[in-house]
Formats: sequence, structure tokens, C-alpha cells
Amino acid sequence: MELSGAILMNKPLGKTSHDMIYFVRRLFGIKRVGHTGTLDPQADGVLPVLIGPATKASDYLMNSDKEYLAKVQLGVTTDTQDAAGQVQTVRPVNLTEEDIYAAAANFIGEIDQVPPMYSALKVNGQKLYALARKGMEVERKARKVVIYAVEISEIDLCSNTFWMKVSCSKGTYIRTLAGDIGEVLGCGAHILSLRRIKSGGFTLEQSHTPDQLLKMKEEGKLESVVIPASELFPSMRKLIVSQSEEQKIKNGVPLSADGFSVGEQVRLFGPSGEFLCISSWKDGKLKMERSFWMGEGEA
Repeated sequence: MELSGAILMNKPLGKTSHDMIYFVRRLFGIKRVGHTGTLDPQADGVLPVLIGPATKASDYLMNSDKEYLAKVQLGVTTDTQDAAGQVQTVRPVNLTEEDIYAAAANFIGEIDQVPPMYSALKVNGQKLYALARKGMEVERKARKVVIYAVEISEIDLCSNTFWMKVSCSKGTYIRTLAGDIGEVLGCGAHILSLRRIKSGGFTLEQSHTPDQLLKMKEEGKLESVVIPASELFPSMRKLIVSQSEEQKIKNGVPLSADGFSVGEQVRLFGPSGEFLCISSWKDGKLKMERSFWMGEGEA
């Protein structure tokens, strides 16, 4: 049976998210592989990589919340908003620790954030970073993102640096957040290092480096690290259906059900334990959103 699930990669610095896809394809000999949200080459950390039919879960995990740990340099801005870019401005820094705490607090909650030019977003079919490398800058629309928490630590007023742990919604650019905090402080800022420590409920401690996975393959333990597709959504309730209900689901017929909130997403399993689909509840019915059972040509 075709493997279906996720590999939790600890993406190394200097590697792209697509590098990890190619690595997993070669590692398992599987073509159907996809990641769940781009992580910059200048960042490391958690990158769930989906394999087999579980690639259909990509948008669910992309929409999940994230958590990052970043070191911020005050007083200097760069064109990429990180240490890999060209210096744009250098300004004096005359701040207290209380100033930094207060500036970060301004960004808690739902905010408008303008995506950086050095990003993989597309405008008129072209990736922004490709345009930026040509010296071009185009207008970008601000997007709504949510910053749940910003924890400031290890402030060093001698080197004008500090660390921040950020819990946020999908689509948040930590580089841009650091730059915006720097502008509120009047001195500018950029990221010195960035690590994603949580994605979709999965942590850095659960993740594996490429070298670790290669060793597991040599030891014949590789399949043991594959998280089944059914376990990628632990916050969703699990419901086991009858054989007749399973057939209805596979025929696209919504199931009558009570006890759910409007829009609630539920994992449905067949009587044999097979993960069937994710359904959402409305008007007394559970309607399938995404199927995961092994269809013809997948088993």
C-alpha cells in the first residue's frame, strides 16, 4: 500500500523548502510529495513534508498557526530584512528595555502586514523575490495576519539585539514584524537568525534532520517516522461511522449528525479504522470536504 502521511523535517540553514521535497522524494522513492508552507533558506526549523495521498492535506496544514524564535538586530535595516541582505540604513539606538517591550506589544492581535519584496508571493504571475533581484519594487497589498503573542528575551543594549518568540497565524512574515518593530522604535531593525519551532501543532523536538533520516533508512526504520494522514489534525474530533454510512460518504452523500458546532471539522473513519475524510457540519449534516481513503490506483 502506498505510504500516506507526513515527515517532520528540521530544515537546515541554506536549504530551500523545495530542496526538502526533492530530498524526501529520493529518500522514499515517491513522486507525490509536497511541503506545508515555505521556510526561507536563511531560516531553519520545522517543515512538515507530505507524502502520497496525504498531500491532499496541504492546505489544511498551510492554514495552521506557527511559532518562531528570532534574534533581532536594532539600528540597521537591509533590503531583505535579514542578515543576508544589503544594508540600507544605519541609525543610532538609544532605547531602554521597556521601549522594546512596549513596541512589540503594539503588534499583538490582528494587524495589517505588507509582504516583503524578497518573498515567494506572486504579483502578475511573477515571484516578488525575482523582481527584487532585478532591482524592481512593486506595490504589495497589506494582508491581515494575527500575532497571538510576542515574548521578548535576552535584550542586550550593548549589541542592540534581542530575542523574540512569536506565535502567529499563517502568512505572517517575522522579518517584516521585526522591521516594523524597529520602525516603531525609530531605529530600524532586521533579523539575524530565524527558526520555526512549531507548525500545525508539530514541534522542533519531533522533527528530523536529513542526516538523521538517512541513518534511519540505513537501519530500516524510515517508515516509523511517517505520521499517518489521520493524525495530522489532532484538534479535530474523530467519528467512526457504520459500513452503510461509509458507503454514503464514498458516494458523496452528507451524513445526518447532531452535537457539532456550525462549521466544525470532523475526521471520519470507517468501521475497519480506515481514515475516510474530513467533513464539516452545517444544518444537521456532515458534508465531506476532503477525501483520504485509498481509491483505485492508490491502494
